[in-house]
Amino acid sequence: MERAEARARLNRLWARGSAFLGTETALLAGAMSWVSERHLVSAISNAGGFGVIACGSMGPELLEAEIAATQALTARPFGVNLITMHPQLDDLVRVCLAAKVGHVVLAGGIPPGGAVRAVKDGGAKLVAFAPALVLAKRLVRSGADAIIIEGSEAGGHIGPVSLTVLAQEILPHLKDVPVFVAGGLGRGDAILSYLEMGASGAQLGTRFAATTESIAHENFKKAFVRANARDALPSIQLDERFPVIPVRGLVNAGTKRFLAHQAETLKKFDAGEFTKEQAQLSIEHFWAGALRRAVIEGNVEDGSVMAGQSVGMVTSVQSVAEVIAELIAQAEDALMARAVA
Repeated sequence: MERAEARARLNRLWARGSAFLGTETALLAGAMSWVSERHLVSAISNAGGFGVIACGSMGPELLEAEIAATQALTARPFGVNLITMHPQLDDLVRVCLAAKVGHVVLAGGIPPGGAVRAVKDGGAKLVAFAPALVLAKRLVRSGADAIIIEGSEAGGHIGPVSLTVLAQEILPHLKDVPVFVAGGLGRGDAILSYLEMGASGAQLGTRFAATTESIAHENFKKAFVRANARDALPSIQLDERFPVIPVRGLVNAGTKRFLAHQAETLKKFDAGEFTKEQAQLSIEHFWAGALRRAVIEGNVEDGSVMAGQSVGMVTSVQSVAEVIAELIAQAEDALMARAVA
């Protein structure tokens, strides 16, 4: 098999995903707070992928400005990721629709019906996350135009199930809409295997976070280059009475202090010095501002260095175009090697 034939085969495998996104490749960028902003998003879209703005805690005015700034840097499609628990979700949806954003990703929980209807009535495509087959089917029935299944290998907030299991559970049984796989993906040959299982494309975050176009601090990028897969671990919960939402990131001094902070908080609660609510808030507030400290300020010892297990495959700081070209070449190489064998 020649490389041109391999490329044609790859294009056929992710044709549904690329058609849905309106892109050359079905490589969707994960939305990373403080990282997925105008520069990185536009670079990914300009390189043939699909960039996604991470709205996070932005208000409507900030989001409107970020969308306009991104549109000034690329004429190609990109999306916006909105958190379903945001108190101004309806206003944020209206901002996206007014700006003619073609794809809205609703993350962080089951999308509320009002937001789903608003996105659909506004003419945008709705993308949702599904951690199980039954929820994926429910989301499709409620109006989702595409589904992302994200394994626990991913960085940031994670669920309990690996991508390898989710793919086996969902891909053979969900054919109505494009399904994108995510979590721990760092090589094109791995992406190829999921395409052959029925995925329409793949979402990557960690590989893009450490690119030259990323505004992340150089210390943040260097931490990615130094790290191995086993360095990216989920946050630990000491007591089930005080839940800790699992977040995967690089172990550092901050994560170790978080354990000590939980232990001290539990001691105060058991001694009657804290109410249950005060103890929970003390635990939850520990990481306030920690992601910004790592990404923007470069404090990778005390900040939250969110990273997926694919961080071990980040061996240098590359451009977005180089990352995408490398992923494509790896998938093509796998197809060519198979033909020879």
